[in-house]
Amino acid sequence: MLTLLEQLDKGTQWRLTGGIHPPQMKHLSNSSPIGRLPLASEFLLPVPQVGDSAVLEVKVGDRVLKGQALTRGLSAMYLAVHAPTSGIIRAIEQRPSNHPSALPVLTCVLEADGQDQAIDFDQQDIAALSREQILGRIRQAGIAGLGGAMFPAHIKLNPASEIELLLINGVECEPYISADDRLMREHAREILDGIEIVHGLLNPKRVIIAIEDNKPEAIQAMQQALDSCHLPKGSIRITVIPTKYPSGGEKQLIQIITGQEVPSGAIPAQLGIVVHNVGTAFAIREAVCLGKPLIERVVTVTGGNIPKPGNYWVPLGTPIAHILEQSGFTASGQDTVIIGGPMMGYTLPLIKVPLLKGSNCVLVPSASEISPPAEEKACIRCGECAQVCPASLLPQQLYWHSKAEEYDKASAYNLRDCIECGCCSYVCPSDIPLVEYYRIAKAAIKHSHEEKQLAEQAKQRFDARLKRLEAEKLAREAKAKAAADKRRAAMGSGEKDAVAEAMARIKAKKAAEASVAATTSPIEKAADTADSAVIQPKADKRKSDVAAAIARAKAKKAAAQGTVPTKEVVDATTDNAAEGTTSGSDKKAQIAAAIARAKAKKAAAASGQTETDTGKTQDAQASSTQATADDNGGEQTQANEASQAVSNDSKQARIAAAVDKAKAKKAAAASESTPAADVDGGSAQGAENQVASQGEKQATSDDSKQARIAAAVARAKAKKAAASKSAPATDVEGGAAQGAEVNQVASQATKQTASDDSKQARIAAAVAKAKAKKAAAASEQPQDNGAVNTPVSAESRPPSESTTATEPTFPESTPPNDSKQARIARAVAKAKQKAKEKALSAQEKD
Repeated sequence: MLTLLEQLDKGTQWRLTGGIHPPQMKHLSNSSPIGRLPLASEFLLPVPQVGDSAVLEVKVGDRVLKGQALTRGLSAMYLAVHAPTSGIIRAIEQRPSNHPSALPVLTCVLEADGQDQAIDFDQQDIAALSREQILGRIRQAGIAGLGGAMFPAHIKLNPASEIELLLINGVECEPYISADDRLMREHAREILDGIEIVHGLLNPKRVIIAIEDNKPEAIQAMQQALDSCHLPKGSIRITVIPTKYPSGGEKQLIQIITGQEVPSGAIPAQLGIVVHNVGTAFAIREAVCLGKPLIERVVTVTGGNIPKPGNYWVPLGTPIAHILEQSGFTASGQDTVIIGGPMMGYTLPLIKVPLLKGSNCVLVPSASEISPPAEEKACIRCGECAQVCPASLLPQQLYWHSKAEEYDKASAYNLRDCIECGCCSYVCPSDIPLVEYYRIAKAAIKHSHEEKQLAEQAKQRFDARLKRLEAEKLAREAKAKAAADKRRAAMGSGEKDAVAEAMARIKAKKAAEASVAATTSPIEKAADTADSAVIQPKADKRKSDVAAAIARAKAKKAAAQGTVPTKEVVDATTDNAAEGTTSGSDKKAQIAAAIARAKAKKAAAASGQTETDTGKTQDAQASSTQATADDNGGEQTQANEASQAVSNDSKQARIAAAVDKAKAKKAAAASESTPAADVDGGSAQGAENQVASQGEKQATSDDSKQARIAAAVARAKAKKAAASKSAPATDVEGGAAQGAEVNQVASQATKQTASDDSKQARIAAAVAKAKAKKAAAASEQPQDNGAVNTPVSAESRPPSESTTATEPTFPESTPPNDSKQARIARAVAKAKQKAKEKALSAQEKD
């Protein structure tokens, strides 16, 4: 049995299944050489691949040259678009397409400048180019199959499998079309050069040029060119096949030459066969050898309504209207313009559309050449369509399913294998446009397939998103777990937890507070309670006052029961009262309380040493001290109440001041019937006046007017008490000294009042008024004959010695920067100590 190559060498041919013999009508256009039409003023260059596999390289307003690339490819299926002439890009917009639907497509509108200025084409010697360089030049030139399919040539020239047979299609079986015929006649040598380039890329074992027997001039021209071909003898030959439509189809030509059928859904390369058109071979030679891109092609302009039919070199993008106009066509309004031949071509709905790379013919038939559209009748099931189908399909079943829009069933009958040759429509006695039904069905199936692809892509993106979110979640969880493990490891290696450390500090603080409370005496506890009440926040002021009053009451009760010395009680309660004025400074209040407790303990110790020798004197002194403590307690309560009144309402403060003034007048009137007070009493009065003046220092910060009124009232009360008419001469002298001291200290206090807090100033003013009242009352008491109250002249003791048992704490509660006030306080304390020592020495002498 002969092999395929041996059969090819013998020229064996196989019969084509189906097919028809329509009138050729090629003589209208093939009798004259290929001509050229004048350039159009405007070119329409569709760029449908932009956005999918290409991007635009120009913008509106750019000037381009002939052969300049307008797009840049991004994928393998990319077909480059070039400027067919020089001019300006006037618009990039949607324009009607060269398609039966005339659907708009993105188009570059090029306004020609008439100069036809071209770029410098890069001419190369083919022997100096590598295989990759040749394929690159073909791809950059944008060469597609010029037989009508417009499949990218660089893809067919780079197959994945080995190629045994290269078929050059010069059949051109479609009626009226003669573009390939004239091209082979006039450019046979260039076509052979292109075939040699393709042979070098594919390296096939055989090359066959197939031409129909109705083209004798083309066969002769190609044979002459073949004699001078550089390919090995016997590897290339020309095969002449019988004229029959559609023997020029790719799969049909393979069947005729080799006897093999391309399986459904397969491509010829899978059989080791590649098919190229003679026009494609010519364009490959132009691109590789001359560097010229595909910017023009030969177009057959023919038909009964064309005055000058023929073949022309037409730039791509030329409007069909311009081609018809230059061919002498005059539109009548009822003309039919067909792109392609009468069998496989399609009618244009409008002629202002561009010429494409696959447009090989513009046909305008006359009324005698084409019958008017006939009314479609019912199918009679004659079977003629099945007999002439070159693809051995069942056109009848395809028609039924396509008409019923049962596209899945139509696909089951291999609808996609239909080459749309039109043989079935040509022989149908019912005038059914079968090919039109098939085209609509194919478009619907394609659209559905694209939608499914988009849905699948969306599903893939959704799944990828879910996976990404899940991966991010797992990563976060792993990161958190790693951080927790790291913290646990760090804690186990010796570092303490911050929470545990804070809890330990709190427990230690509570334990320290408990130990301090266990070692505190009852009077210190009472003083501490008063201190804590004093330093409470402003929002809890009333509770603080109540707590301080309770503490004083407990201290009085303890003194009455004899459990603690009366002197300690007096000092503690007086200190607590004084500390009530320092609620704005917790630290100062605590320091003052501590000093007061220390002084109380010291006074109690001194009192205990003299208790054995002077029992009666001690009782008298205790009674006097108890009275003084009671009075101090009552006055302290009044001072706290006055302080609360001043801080709450200024009007109440003025009322309290008026009440104190009335009480002071009453005390002054009562002093007329009392004996003269002793020098110690005068000293006590002076000390109280000194305390009052110190209170005035804290009386005016924000509420300066009220503080000044309170200070003035206190000074008036002190002067009035000192100038009592019923006092003896010594008392008068002491009162004068007291008045002078009071006035001096008061004047100093007035200068210092502006630096203290307003609320503390009001409280200090109230305390000063209360103590002034106490001093006036003390000056009115009769002189005691006890040894402790022995009269001493005012000149024989220091001015600061006139101090009572009540220790004022104002020096400790003043701001740290008040050095003058601190010195006064220290002097007062030193005078008190000296007075106590003198009193003790006097008792021992007695």
